[in-house]
Amino acid sequence: MLELFKRAQTHQERRALIATEGRFTYRDLLAASAQVAACLLNGATDLEEQRVAFLVPAGFRYAAVQWGIWRAGGIAVPLCVTHPQPEMEYVLDDAEASILIAAPEFETLAQRLALSRVGRLLLTTQIFEAAPTQLPEIHEQRRAMILYTSGTTSKPKGVVTTHHNIAAQVTSLLAAWEWTDEDHILHVLPLHHVHGIVNVLTCALWAGARCEILPKFEAEHVWTRFAQGGLTLFMAVPTIYVKLIAAWEAAPRAQQSAWSKAAAQLRLMVSGSAALPVRVLEQWRAITGHVLLERYGMTEIGMALSNPLHGERRAGYVGAPLPNVEVRRVDEGGGIVADETPGEIQVKGPNVFGEYWRKPEATCNAFREGWFCTGDIAVVENGSYRLLGRASVDIIKTGGYKVSALEIEEVLREHASIVECAVVGLPDAEWGERVCAALVLQKGASLSLEALRQWARTRLAVYKLPTRMLALAELPRNVMGKVSKLEAIKMFEHEDNVNLAQPSRHVIVGG
Repeated sequence: MLELFKRAQTHQERRALIATEGRFTYRDLLAASAQVAACLLNGATDLEEQRVAFLVPAGFRYAAVQWGIWRAGGIAVPLCVTHPQPEMEYVLDDAEASILIAAPEFETLAQRLALSRVGRLLLTTQIFEAAPTQLPEIHEQRRAMILYTSGTTSKPKGVVTTHHNIAAQVTSLLAAWEWTDEDHILHVLPLHHVHGIVNVLTCALWAGARCEILPKFEAEHVWTRFAQGGLTLFMAVPTIYVKLIAAWEAAPRAQQSAWSKAAAQLRLMVSGSAALPVRVLEQWRAITGHVLLERYGMTEIGMALSNPLHGERRAGYVGAPLPNVEVRRVDEGGGIVADETPGEIQVKGPNVFGEYWRKPEATCNAFREGWFCTGDIAVVENGSYRLLGRASVDIIKTGGYKVSALEIEEVLREHASIVECAVVGLPDAEWGERVCAALVLQKGASLSLEALRQWARTRLAVYKLPTRMLALAELPRNVMGKVSKLEAIKMFEHEDNVNLAQPSRHVIVGG
């Protein structure tokens, strides 16, 4: 039996999950997942790594289905319940899923998805009725899960992790963040992504802790839950913290005080999946007393870097390597660089994925001498990593200089009229790339490109100043709340195609 399930056996009477379906112990989870496994096996002795896709909302059913797939010897392929049908079809086709499990509320969609794609369509109303059966022995080196990347540069790739990879990712975080069976975490993240699946759900269940799952994120609901007490951990993306701050600012003063006092009782709050703006960190500290712990990871590696649980957490930094994770930085030629020199982050360790599903060439290209090439550029200052951005979209080469889009964004957010921003580089015959800024302005505010440049001159080198500006109602984001730089670039290009000579009221073109 895998270590995750062995540990659950020792916590059988403890509360494991709290969700819309009710409150469930580890005994309940083990029993339900055994029924799922029996249904999936359907008389066979082992699924032998068949891909089992599942379209199940966050909650007890999700956890029981995921565990059941693993216990039957299958590979879990979680589908995002909010994705459009074509994206789900792509995942099913690429993974070559043989079984699709769906909650009843998705039955009609699941029938369309399953048509000529999968051999078996099962509803969650069916899979919890099977009689227990002998379950196979699962070796930790077997494939456990396929998660699909966001597909920012091409069609999404299936990231394959083994049970051993997942165990390494989890135990590293348990050690670094000192999880215990007394912890109680509030879960508000999507469950088709490593952040929600590994960092929150699996860490909690491995530790014997309690995981309380909300069906969807609502800022006031989260604040209300904080106020009810009993929580010890909370993990979210920067966008969620921004929305929580906005809800707090809109609340009456007495409620603000109660909410702040309640949030201060948690032992740890973590931010990840996107860069945390310094202003958001400072606002959250002022409201709750918490200095958000920022960490760095990705689908292929789980987590690699983290600010310390104990000790100084530096705004704008993602900390140092986690336990049992090796990290190095290299230049374009593969040579190791000095701390203060920008270099690509490369990672090695048992946490690193094994392959992109049936893409051997992409897998080979992702590694160099056994190190996974993240494509993220960083410097190290006083032992802590500071991200400069993605080599592809966040490092802008303009006029012979390499410029960090993240650095410019951090400065622009200090402007009183700017709520959010995304800085990108657009091809330019003269400069190589132009620095361009997509902005969300304060309600009722107006800002010209020249005024922005004049304000920024005392804060940024002249070659870092935006030469084009686009004002938007909101920035384009993916389901995890990350700003989509490629979509922002398309917006600038669309404005060009519409009318370059006479820009729309949304875009200002500079020389």
